[in-house]
Amino acid sequence: MWEDLFVGAWHSIVYGAVGIGLMAAGFMLVDILTPGKLRDLIWIQRNSNAALLLSANQLGIAVIVFTAIITSYEDFGKGLASTVLFGLLGIVLMGVAFLVLDMLTPGKLGEIICDEAPHPAARVSAASHFGVALIVAACIA
Repeated sequence: MWEDLFVGAWHSIVYGAVGIGLMAAGFMLVDILTPGKLRDLIWIQRNSNAALLLSANQLGIAVIVFTAIITSYEDFGKGLASTVLFGLLGIVLMGVAFLVLDMLTPGKLGEIICDEAPHPAARVSAASHFGVALIVAACIA
């Protein structure tokens, strides 16, 4: 019994670290896609557009990681590899979706996201990020 608890706790630590790492990679993706420093935009300038996009990105990655863990293989190594693979795939596809949306719409989406005034494009971009995450999560199961 105690061994199962310690193994479960160890798995939680490892999956948690992987999830945090993937969310950090998602943060870096949004930072690359938007002009300026994302941390300044959100925490200093209190930019709601950037915060909305990052929130959708982070929740989307969490959904992918959650789905990968909940459906993971009995083998811890395969489950962990699946989590990393699908997490990275989700991040890449979120970036592609951002670029495609940017090509299909007027203006530069990164600049719109950085605008101080709330903009409907931020909601569309956030929905795109989260939608991609749901698609990736569905492919895991």
